[in-house]
Amino acid sequence: MNFETPAESSITDTVSSRRRFLGFAGIGAAALTLPGCASYGGFSFVEAIRRLLTLSSERAFDRLLATNGFYDSQVARLQLDQFLGARGSVLSSILTSGLVKDRLYRGLSDVAVKGAMRAAPAIADTIRVVGISNAIDIVRGGPTAATGFLRQNMGQRLIDVMLPEIGDALDLVSDPVIGTALSALTGTNLQNVVYGLTDAAEETIWTEMGNEESGIRANPGQTNDPLLIGVFGVA
Repeated sequence: MNFETPAESSITDTVSSRRRFLGFAGIGAAALTLPGCASYGGFSFVEAIRRLLTLSSERAFDRLLATNGFYDSQVARLQLDQFLGARGSVLSSILTSGLVKDRLYRGLSDVAVKGAMRAAPAIADTIRVVGISNAIDIVRGGPTAATGFLRQNMGQRLIDVMLPEIGDALDLVSDPVIGTALSALTGTNLQNVVYGLTDAAEETIWTEMGNEESGIRANPGQTNDPLLIGVFGVA
């Protein structure tokens, strides 16, 4: 897969892909309404957790897949030497140009988007089928209890899903600006770049989901979902 730096045709294709994905996610979300067992006052705690996770993930991916979504999030704030493995002053001397740094940041962000587009359906599938035996504890838990529960249940799966897409998309060396910078970094291991970026993108996804969950718990009324309001309004 070729990665191109910002150009109008590339931007159009990327935005179109994101819109198609978000449309798919909206359709898939309608299927995530399975009956739960644990309930109180007519409210199903299991179903409430599924709806909480579904809405949190939808909002997180909506934010991250938007233009510059990853660029404005944690990925853009990472130290570049975590990815490139450069030594000391070598990296700083090469990246003295603001143009190079900005192009590289945005390039890594767009690559992370491609991995996230693969991650979203995997998260939706897990929400749909995961067994929630401790729903009451999750409802009464901390602001990111449901996200933490889902992450624990997915384990390595999210990284496994994202890794091939990020690896295929990491074609930054074809960029005339980035390629020159990378070629000067002797000892750079692109496999380590791929693994490092995958870890960073995964961490960003879970962080954004946790943020959305916290917001929903703090103000369930803004969801207009009677179940979430009924359960988390008194939780």
